[in-house]
Amino acid sequence: MKNYFYLLLACLLFAACKKDKQTDIQPVNVQVKVAYALQSSDYTLPLNKIKVRFTNVSTKSIREFDVPENGQLLVSQLSPGNYDIDATGVISAADYSRITSVPVEKEVTFNAALKNKQISVGFSETLNLQLTSGFTGDWVIKQVYFAGSDRVNGALYRDQFIEFYNNSDKVLYADSLYFAETVGVVSTSNPGNTYYLSASGQMDWTKSLNMPASVDANNDYIYARAFLMIPGTGKQYPVQPGKSIVVAQTALNHKAPFTGVDGKTVTVLDPSLTVDLSGADFEAYYAPLLAKPLASDIDNPNVPNLEVLSYFGTDMIFDNPGRYSYALIKVDGSQKPKDWPQYNYPTKSAPSSSAAKYYQIPLKYVIDAVEVQPLEASDRIPKKYGAALDAGFTYVPKGSYTSQSIVRKTDKTVNGRVILKDTNNSTEDFTFFDVATPRGFK
Repeated sequence: MKNYFYLLLACLLFAACKKDKQTDIQPVNVQVKVAYALQSSDYTLPLNKIKVRFTNVSTKSIREFDVPENGQLLVSQLSPGNYDIDATGVISAADYSRITSVPVEKEVTFNAALKNKQISVGFSETLNLQLTSGFTGDWVIKQVYFAGSDRVNGALYRDQFIEFYNNSDKVLYADSLYFAETVGVVSTSNPGNTYYLSASGQMDWTKSLNMPASVDANNDYIYARAFLMIPGTGKQYPVQPGKSIVVAQTALNHKAPFTGVDGKTVTVLDPSLTVDLSGADFEAYYAPLLAKPLASDIDNPNVPNLEVLSYFGTDMIFDNPGRYSYALIKVDGSQKPKDWPQYNYPTKSAPSSSAAKYYQIPLKYVIDAVEVQPLEASDRIPKKYGAALDAGFTYVPKGSYTSQSIVRKTDKTVNGRVILKDTNNSTEDFTFFDVATPRGFK
């Protein structure tokens, strides 16, 4: 009987091993073709300056490769799965000026990205990555605290803020800086009443009511549900090199109790979960615009209010799951953004007369942009920004109501001035704070 038992066990183990061997998932070899999307054929840029990164969406494992001069890259022995694929090339100002005869003062960054690309057994497609250059400006979006803090022990959404940073070596003025929370598809399923682009999955704005046929509505513009401006006379609000401005939803110390406009005390059970915004530079104050303002929308008389061109909801409440994105805008004297056109969502049925409209913002005036996505890969939505604005995206790793914020990484420090990383790829440029920290660095 004992011998029979051992024989049976051996057979079972052999069968199991044989089954495991038969179901082994074979790694894949992937061909990648890399090129620059240049507007001129008069010159070529070095391809060996480019790095390509494969990030497994599920395991977060990363493999990085240098591109050879011919632009042909073989990624061997890649485990099947879904991947975020990012390509970045940085060319020094001197090299770029010498090659193109176009004088520039800063290094030029090129980006391309494929997000959530499925690579399965038998994959034979060649991945084509066309790198485009993006504008890197003096102003950058440094930190966005959209997640909010705990709904029971924290401040919910009342403590949200956004922070802008002078990344240059000269004094800048915050006067008439605009910023926007931009709209687009915010669901993984497409409602049947909306027109979509099959390639990107985003809305097809060319189908919006009264959209002129003469404009490239999908590629030359972004669309905002909240559009706000920092006031000023032109040189009223100087910002020193390496310094930032904090724009609060409500400029109060959210760690401490305060009295709402309804006369009731507002407090938090755990002050460590929230932030002190009493020292913010500007605040949003929507109460004059609303028939029934929020009790928590207190006007701090010591903090200037934003000018509100358009708004959504009852305060500057950012989307907690991270389904909207953020853009910083600076215009020249020829523009009056308040007069820019607004359009309805591109719906198949005619929008009602009371349907919301969204400002159409020309890309050429966007000086920085940050694409935000929900935490879980399964909840990801189509990107709103192309590679010229933001080739990647960022998120907070714990999700909504966790006190976490996204914050731009420190690149280097020069003579005591912190220079923040700015490659127009938020996947590379951003990390996070476990608890949002106004004016903090990472």
